[in-house]
Amino acid sequence: MSIGQPGREDLLRWRGASPSNYYDASPNLARVFALRAGPALLAATGPNLGHFGQVVAEEVEPAVAMVERHREFPAHVKYDALGQHRESIEFHPAHLDAGRAIWASGMLALPNDRAGDFEMAGLFYLLSHVGEGGHACPVVCTAGLARALGRRGPDALAERHLDALRGRDYPRSARGSQFLTEIQGGSDVGANVTRAVPDVTVDGAWRITGEKWFCSVADAQLFAVMARPEGGVAGTRGLGLFLVPRSLDGSAPNGFAIRRLKDKLGTRSMASAEIDFDAALGWPIGTVEEGFHIAVQDLLNTSRWLNALGSTGIMRRAFLEASSFARHRLAFGRPIDSFPLVREQLAVMKSEEYAALSSTMVLTALLGRLDESVADESEERFYRFLVNANKYLTSISATDVARRGIEVLGGNGTIEDFSPMPRLYRDAMVYESWEGTHNVLCAQVQRDCVRLGLLDDVLVWVRKELATAGAGADAGLVADALDRLEPRLQRSLRDAGSGAAHFRRQLDALVRAIQAASLLHEAAGEEPATGKAAAAALFVRRHLAPGYVPDDDPSWGDRIDAVVAGDAG
Repeated sequence: MSIGQPGREDLLRWRGASPSNYYDASPNLARVFALRAGPALLAATGPNLGHFGQVVAEEVEPAVAMVERHREFPAHVKYDALGQHRESIEFHPAHLDAGRAIWASGMLALPNDRAGDFEMAGLFYLLSHVGEGGHACPVVCTAGLARALGRRGPDALAERHLDALRGRDYPRSARGSQFLTEIQGGSDVGANVTRAVPDVTVDGAWRITGEKWFCSVADAQLFAVMARPEGGVAGTRGLGLFLVPRSLDGSAPNGFAIRRLKDKLGTRSMASAEIDFDAALGWPIGTVEEGFHIAVQDLLNTSRWLNALGSTGIMRRAFLEASSFARHRLAFGRPIDSFPLVREQLAVMKSEEYAALSSTMVLTALLGRLDESVADESEERFYRFLVNANKYLTSISATDVARRGIEVLGGNGTIEDFSPMPRLYRDAMVYESWEGTHNVLCAQVQRDCVRLGLLDDVLVWVRKELATAGAGADAGLVADALDRLEPRLQRSLRDAGSGAAHFRRQLDALVRAIQAASLLHEAAGEEPATGKAAAAALFVRRHLAPGYVPDDDPSWGDRIDAVVAGDAG
């Protein structure tokens, strides 16, 4: 008989303390939601968010963990048992269980308006506590495709497919995907060579032929495929966006063959593939000439918004796991969260997640105003900036926070079946590359600032947001940082060479200023016990205070304690 180990008892208590509802475990979500969307909308959507927070913790997380534990990832089945060509993808039954629970939340049935956008943001944030989980990417791609069809049509195409894309019944609903990337042109979409030719036998249809290199959601029923119409001009202006059904008869593949599934670092239970198209039948989404514009506005911008929420949800789960572990794990006779360096790690993790949620809910508010056609020109320009810049920085922060969480767990943090930390870290790494690499997004923001004059609108917004926080020392630090940053930004926008070399690091500081200003706005309306003011102060000093040295700050330890203790951890 083995002798009981006290360390194991500590771990059992830690495991037993796992949240049964991620919404209840993240009270900051409700506070930020109420500030940006209004208390009435929170009251209307809160019950569904609360229910889904429990579903994610008690149904989705165990299903995702089972798939990961058994390493039963998607399998490509080219032919069925009778030798018929099918190109199907098979999943572990637990994957399908998770899908049913997620789709039942109704997140894909929500309208594209202010209320729908905020509820979608809350639901997707909660879903992302499991990482990508094999379903976050399908949700994103389906939401983007539904948005494109609903806004651009044509009407007949939308009527044929929108109900299936917006369904709540997972087995009967349609998943969407977006196949833009080719082997010679990842971020350089203008280099794409997949071609489209009109089909004279089917009204309004085209035939798509070419190879797509990175096709996530390879099991989708509806593909959004970018292709160059025959005779089209070079570059992105010559590309069309086509809806290609997986099958025309419900079984045989519609002119495509899966070359292989990708063996990815993360998001392993979501099927990504290399796919060849050979005269696949497709229909234009919108006009053929607007293909690239539609792909950016409706597909990529939806993905970048939700990617930021996904990164933020990953950060929150990493903090929940690490902080709970640190309370229960004993070393040298006391809980490890009593050690200053561990507490600092936890405080940094929480402040970074707060900042990411803050800026992303600002983005959600802008999207809601755009969807309801009430945004003014300045808000439209700020949205154009933030949808790209926010995705860039939140994804970097998510990887850092997940890594910090692994460090808190020590060697245990690297064990796949001990905690979700390895999965969260791997998925966060993949999120960094989705919908544009960091350099590509930074270059896009720089071009937009030069061409559309976005910087003035961004600076006006930050200074207005700071004014709502009052005239405290932290707001002053952010204002001073902006004053120092502005001439450097202006130089980068005037001088292409300077911008190419330096704009990315300047953009880091500018987005941090946006996050700091929005955090301070939130803190101004919250009780000290939430720890928001301390989190904002920590964030400002780490990122925006030049020459700040924690050793010389007598309030450093108290601030760390206040952040960690806020909302009882």
